[in-house]
Amino acid sequence: SLMLAKAKEEWEQEIVDKQSEKERYLSERITPLHTSGLSLRQLQDLCKELHEKVEIVDEERYDIEAKCNHNTREIKDLKIKVLDLRGKFKRPPLRRVRVSADAMLRALLGSKHKVSMDLRANLKSVKKEDTEKERPVEVGDWRKNVEAMSGMEGRKKMFDAAKSPTGQ
Repeated sequence: SLMLAKAKEEWEQEIVDKQSEKERYLSERITPLHTSGLSLRQLQDLCKELHEKVEIVDEERYDIEAKCNHNTREIKDLKIKVLDLRGKFKRPPLRRVRVSADAMLRALLGSKHKVSMDLRANLKSVKKEDTEKERPVEVGDWRKNVEAMSGMEGRKKMFDAAKSPTGQ
């Protein structure tokens, strides 16, 4: 509404400017007629002079009007040619296009768009190792484990397993 009000003000100012320009131009071009105190012969000469000026202006107006009509006819012909050159193609119906919020804001605001609407950007990233730790260990047959640990070989394995993490 603010832009419309500003445009209306400028339009009104333009009308006033055109009117003042017209008055200034007419005052320069047209001198006031002083017919008082002229004899009949002088009035007739003045009338003949004015008629000659009117004829000249009418001729110029007629020439300009003929040129204008010629140009409008030419424009119409060119428009018809353009339509013929296009052919008889049917325009396809417009389809809806899905646009992300980011692209829509960028199109509306241009390069000023700084805010990101990417919802995935703020999510916590999960490493692959974390998911492997959380997996439950496969439970096998406990009897096999007990048999493997029995005897001297089993105790040696337990000793080596306990020694290796602290030694490193």
